[in-house]
Amino acid sequence: MASVPSARSGPFLATLLILLGAAASAGLLLWAIGDPAFAAIFFAGILALAAPLLLFGRRRPGGSLSAAETRPLADLSLLRAALDCSEAAAAVTDRDGGLVAANEVWQEWFGARGPLDLPLGEDMNALLVAARRDGRGGATGLQAGEIILSASLRIAGLDDGHVVWTLDRPVANDLAADAERLVVGETGDRLGFAGVMSLVADPDGNLLAASRAFLLRAATDGHAGLGTPLANLLTVSPEGALMFARDGKNGTPLRIIQVPLTESAETGPSLFLLLEDAGEFGREGGANINALLEILPLGLALADRDGRFIYLNSAFRRGAGLDREAEPTWPGDLVVDEDKAAVSDSVRRFARGPSMSGDIAVRLRSKPEEPVAMTVAGARGLGDAAVLLSLKDNTEEDRLKRQVAQATKMQAVGQLAGGVAHDFNNILTAIIGHCDLMLMRHTPGDSDYDDIQQIRSNSNRAAGLTRQLLAFSRQQTLRPQVLQLPDVIAEVSNLLKRLLGEKVSLQVKHGRALGSVRADPGQLEQVIVNLAVNARDAMPEGGALTIQTYSVSADDVRRMGSEILPIAEYTALRVTDTGSGIPANVLPKIFEPFFTTKEVGKGTGLGLSTVYGIVKQSGGFIFAESQPGQGTSFVIYLPVNRSETPATSRKVKESAGELWGSGTILLVEDEATVRAVAERALTRHGYSVLLAENGEAAIEILEREPKIDLMISDVVMPTMDGPTTARIAREMNPNLPILFISGYAEEQLRQSIDLERVSFLAKPFSVQKLAEAARDAIAAK
Repeated sequence: MASVPSARSGPFLATLLILLGAAASAGLLLWAIGDPAFAAIFFAGILALAAPLLLFGRRRPGGSLSAAETRPLADLSLLRAALDCSEAAAAVTDRDGGLVAANEVWQEWFGARGPLDLPLGEDMNALLVAARRDGRGGATGLQAGEIILSASLRIAGLDDGHVVWTLDRPVANDLAADAERLVVGETGDRLGFAGVMSLVADPDGNLLAASRAFLLRAATDGHAGLGTPLANLLTVSPEGALMFARDGKNGTPLRIIQVPLTESAETGPSLFLLLEDAGEFGREGGANINALLEILPLGLALADRDGRFIYLNSAFRRGAGLDREAEPTWPGDLVVDEDKAAVSDSVRRFARGPSMSGDIAVRLRSKPEEPVAMTVAGARGLGDAAVLLSLKDNTEEDRLKRQVAQATKMQAVGQLAGGVAHDFNNILTAIIGHCDLMLMRHTPGDSDYDDIQQIRSNSNRAAGLTRQLLAFSRQQTLRPQVLQLPDVIAEVSNLLKRLLGEKVSLQVKHGRALGSVRADPGQLEQVIVNLAVNARDAMPEGGALTIQTYSVSADDVRRMGSEILPIAEYTALRVTDTGSGIPANVLPKIFEPFFTTKEVGKGTGLGLSTVYGIVKQSGGFIFAESQPGQGTSFVIYLPVNRSETPATSRKVKESAGELWGSGTILLVEDEATVRAVAERALTRHGYSVLLAENGEAAIEILEREPKIDLMISDVVMPTMDGPTTARIAREMNPNLPILFISGYAEEQLRQSIDLERVSFLAKPFSVQKLAEAARDAIAAK
């Protein structure tokens, strides 16, 4: 008797049937499309669809499954993933021919249309009926426009209710498919990096595939759909040049290469390679190269093999001194006659020889006094251009070099002037001191009194000359205070009238709301006097001198656009004359020391250099403006001081007081003549003086003489300088007052003598000045 299957055998039989059905379907797919990977993924998809039924389905009484429980659940995402493994267009349809799923290739070719809706030149329903009858079917030679396709159908599914469709191009069209893959893939990107754009189009000019380089140049948004007519992306100019439509009439011409992918370009697709065409170099073409050369800051020109110019950029024209309309024929036309042969020989040699370069020094016709460097190089692969010429405009570079050289020279002269002034001040101190001591023994009317006074007067004049040297080197001692420029001008106006004489009229104009400035009033007076004297000498026949003050706001400075004047608020002083003016070649030199246009013996050449030094040391700026025959203006800008209010009194006169004193003074001075004069001067005024020729000797005296009321010390001395001596002395006697004397300026020594309760007296000084300084230093104790 036949055994009856138990209830437990129901699920086992169902599982076995599903596995056999899945394996049979996968085998049919493998036989149909010959793709093992696709068949394996399809087999896994069937198992995934049946898994819910096998694992979680409910059993009917008796262990059998219902019809609903044997129906597979659809997982379309898994099915689409399986279809995407095929390089051909693949789709799955239901029993009625409706599209269930399709891979990316199918969607790219046909969109959302099912196989029965495709106009392929054959009855697709007949193919479907044959496939259901035989389990499979297919056809070749299907027409999709100009493209030939082959179709393959296979029945699939547990109930044979689904059909797998595969549409592919025959082997004869594989070249076109390969070209599309190359264009869209990495190969197309590499061609784009090399400047080659690529695309594949059908015989009607519709886009089938394109590289990213082409789409970025051709499409407005960098994207163009497949099937887009090339006529929408490319256009032809009236001259017959092909260019991108989005660039318009000013676009770059394109060079196009067509490669047919079938036996006939008229019936099959073609590969197109596009390159931007720079055209010929020279006057007749090369718009892109010429535009590139035009924006370069270097002067560049192109010449042909015969040496004729075919292109010159703007920088080359400026460097050669040519107008925009000038069209020189030969490079030799730009240089002086003596250099023509050398230029012509160099051009011919580099045009016909190997690709080399070289420099030659030439003098241009426009600037024959200054030689310039012309570089000549052989050019290859530039069409008619055979020689590249470079002409650098060195005007700005030369100007900067001259400025650096001038600044270096001025710095060196300033250092020299400071050193000379120091040594000279020591000599003048001795001369003036001895004159003062001699005048103490003579009275007016003595036979020697006038001679001594003459010596002292000339020594003071020499001291004024050293002050000018220090002012030029910006090393003079200033006593700045907050003041108003009109007050300074009022103090010196009476002196100016006497200096200018009757032929020159003086006009003073003051602006409103002038800001106060911080400067040394005595030095500002010297600035005004020096400028007035120079103006008087420039007007021998008479004229007018105008002194004007006005305020300059930060906005005014910004509108000036000056590279030298920082943006801030200034009080300006303008001194203008109606004299002969200063020539343009002399104007840059007027602030140099010892430079003068006056006759020998009528000027030291330090007037304007002194003015320059005082203004710069005061934190200001000075500019000269002049036109020959129209007069000269000097404008001084002093920064407005906001820290404190102007002083009510510019000069405070100290009462003479009593210069006699008592106490012990230690005098430290390495110059024997200065030491002798200072000792005699202090002794005559009642002081007991101990002498030391250097810092070491001064320390020895301090160790054995505990009672010293004042130490007077030179600042610059050999072995041990004054500040070092003062620090050691302060360690021994913290309350010891110190008076420094030096031929250098106090500002130059300020950092080294920055000690508490320290006074300073600049050389040269008189006996009276030394006595006053000693009295004040001891009194401050």
